[in-house]
Amino acid sequence: MQTFATLADFSAHAGQSLGESEYMTVTQEMVQKFAEATGDYQWIHLDEEKAKQFSPYGKTIAHGFLTLSLAPKLMAEIYKIESVKMGINYGANKIRFTGAVPVGSSVRMKAWLHHAETTNPNEGTAGVRAVVECVFEVEGQTKPACIAELISLFFE
Repeated sequence: MQTFATLADFSAHAGQSLGESEYMTVTQEMVQKFAEATGDYQWIHLDEEKAKQFSPYGKTIAHGFLTLSLAPKLMAEIYKIESVKMGINYGANKIRFTGAVPVGSSVRMKAWLHHAETTNPNEGTAGVRAVVECVFEVEGQTKPACIAELISLFFE
């Protein structure tokens, strides 16, 4: 875990690796709950027998957006900015789902601080808009499952 005392320290880290999370296992229960939360009930995610028979993966796979939704949890394992009182998701520049996450496999995230810039400097709510490149790796696979440029706003 990288720890930064201030947003200035964090911003100075632009262009560098922030590190990587621990691996976490994606379970069928997680996939089921995600389907219930989003209404995405495709058989490739939920029907284990049909997936064994027809899927090129031989088993069910996690939703791409489930993989992406692990970003906050995994990012919290990678870095912390001690002075930040609030952080919010701002959006994404680019998201690509480049591989599958078979249920039962383990995923980790590697992150790089692409860049960080001061926002709203004249309104008394100055913060930092940070673009972090996130690569979601599946243990034992060479191709990542997801690559995303995620944007966050941080305020001290």
